Amino acid sequence: MPRHHATCTLCEAACGIVVEEERGKVLSVRGDPDDPMSRGYVCPKVVGMQGLHDDPDRLRTPLIRRGDKHVAASWDEALGVAADGLRRVRDEHGKDAVAVYQGNPTAHNLGLMTFGQAVLRTLGTKNLFSASSTDQVPHMRAAHEMFGHVFYMPVPDIDRTDHLLVVGANPLVSNGSIMTAPDMKRRLEAIRSRGGRVVVVDPRRTETAKAANEHVFIRPSTDAGLLLAMIHQIFRERLERPGTLLRHLAQLDELRDAVKDFSPKAVATATGIDAAKIVSLARTFAKADRAVCYVRVGTCHQEHGTLVSWAAYALNAITGNLDREGGSMWTTPAAELVWIADLVGLAGQGRFKSRVRGLEEVAGELPVACLAEEIETPGKGQVRALITSAGNPVLSAPNGRRIDAALARLTHMVSVDSYLNETTRHAHVILPPVSPLQRSHYDLALAAFSVRNHAKLTLPVLPQGKNERQDWEILLELGLRIHLGGNPVSRATIPGVRAGLARLGPEGVVDLALRTGPHKLSADMLRGHPHGLDLGPLESRVTEILRTRDKKVHLAPKPFVAELPHLAASLADATKGDELLLIGRRHLRSNNSWLHNDERLVKGRARCTLLLHPRDAARFGLVDGALAQVTSARGSVTFPVEITEDIMPGVASAPHGWGHDRGGTRMRVAEAHAGTSVNDITDDRLLDRLSGNAAFSSVRVKIAAAAHSAAAE
Repeated sequence: MPRHHATCTLCEAACGIVVEEERGKVLSVRGDPDDPMSRGYVCPKVVGMQGLHDDPDRLRTPLIRRGDKHVAASWDEALGVAADGLRRVRDEHGKDAVAVYQGNPTAHNLGLMTFGQAVLRTLGTKNLFSASSTDQVPHMRAAHEMFGHVFYMPVPDIDRTDHLLVVGANPLVSNGSIMTAPDMKRRLEAIRSRGGRVVVVDPRRTETAKAANEHVFIRPSTDAGLLLAMIHQIFRERLERPGTLLRHLAQLDELRDAVKDFSPKAVATATGIDAAKIVSLARTFAKADRAVCYVRVGTCHQEHGTLVSWAAYALNAITGNLDREGGSMWTTPAAELVWIADLVGLAGQGRFKSRVRGLEEVAGELPVACLAEEIETPGKGQVRALITSAGNPVLSAPNGRRIDAALARLTHMVSVDSYLNETTRHAHVILPPVSPLQRSHYDLALAAFSVRNHAKLTLPVLPQGKNERQDWEILLELGLRIHLGGNPVSRATIPGVRAGLARLGPEGVVDLALRTGPHKLSADMLRGHPHGLDLGPLESRVTEILRTRDKKVHLAPKPFVAELPHLAASLADATKGDELLLIGRRHLRSNNSWLHNDERLVKGRARCTLLLHPRDAARFGLVDGALAQVTSARGSVTFPVEITEDIMPGVASAPHGWGHDRGGTRMRVAEAHAGTSVNDITDDRLLDRLSGNAAFSSVRVKIAAAAHSAAAE
């Protein structure tokens, strides 16, 4: 039976897989032992590659909304209705009246990363939104100010480090994030087996914390205080040792001055970490031969997320662990993401602001936290039409109930999506793409943040049906119809333009990037190596990547230093009030909202639960399995309680991406395992002030026993 080598595109690990199929039917999906990065490792999510393809609920035919129902339509009719509606809104109200939202799967889709970006940005609207502003934008803002480009985010050289400090991240479950590193269990064990140390700082004793040498509880949203206190202590004891990196550093004295008020003693109460422990963390890190501080989603989801990213990068720099083996380094991708980003306008920050709240863009996109208000608020530039691509903001963005209501007010909505879900149920037209197994793949985005240089191009495992389209083909046709379809003469040019661009295709773009990239590869060369190519360990790149005006690493950017008084005030208020602080969490068998329609991934013990410490559970009269009412400034929801000492007292944790109980969807498995959407009570007013990223973490909530409510699985 045919065996195909491919890549799992369900998370950032990008593990190599072997797919067995017969006559177009997938028989099995397992790890590829010859993949140089994953070496046969796959996580339980890998069955989702087959599940997504075989799912009877996955749309194969376009849908048009007629009244309150979605009915099947031909591609020509659906694309015509979609383009006509968008063009009418644009012609009547201007370019900014059409908005775009792109979901997380975009980063795992070669067509969307190339043609998709180009098409969507030719619409000329400034109302571009994506899942980035619910994820990694604080890292991007820090990279922009410190290194000169939003996509020059360094990653831990985890395979050669002696001391890994993990703050607000759970790489054993995420397999890294902005750190492409499949099989984190093996990599963490390797650090310890060679005599190294892994330290995890987190409000929850995560799976990674349990595999570490040490775990330290920290009060949510105080991570910036901890890291700045560590920098303070290193300067105080004169433990800074930038070494040869010194000639590339600017503002060292300004950084020293900026942290003078953030001593371990000054932040101890706020962080919940004893001052002596903070001193010990700083000394151990500074004295390690090769150390790296890694911060991630938990630190991005707070109002000081950018300050945390800055502090982590600065900590690595002053200890000589930036651009150094075993420290924090830049990947040398075979196809430069930065080249593509510059080409389609993904670089930059602060060039324009949102209409209602005046929030700044990062990488050409506005914070998704302001999407609802841009739809609701009348005036010039009001969003009246929306294109969504591979996204479900009703469940994944803050204050999902508000977004849900706002989408119902749109004049026209078009969704490029495989499902009739909580968001696309509002669409006037749904245009479904092929499954991941039916498209070629190159990790254009994720290979740029790999812990080892590698390159891999895979061909489609299964053929594309005659009546099926890829995401980029759909968007290309939609864009051409919007731009050229206004009159018969223009319409006549569409087939020719479409055919010419289709001949190039996403693989053609990658081939050009590979040929001009640092490793001088080609698409043909990679096709001859179906397992992928190992291009070696990370290397020093600081002189190549710096795009700041003076070609230096800026250790104390003015916008960040100016934000420190607000951080200090926030730390002073950290222990006030009797509410609990609500944080999120990941699960190895889940990925946001889009894998919940696979029975194999949702069966078993319920995972959409509220974690509470025994002390807090007793305080509220709750027992394991009881229903708790969780109330924030934005509303109330109920969760079944899971009592555990793995959560810090005063903190509650609920996962993200559930809430499949809204009417009008067609996801039978997800509806049967609906769960509760935590984003029904997260607050779109709470943001990282410097990047606009949603502050999902540290939402203040009150907990009480639910009087009566159906259990939320």
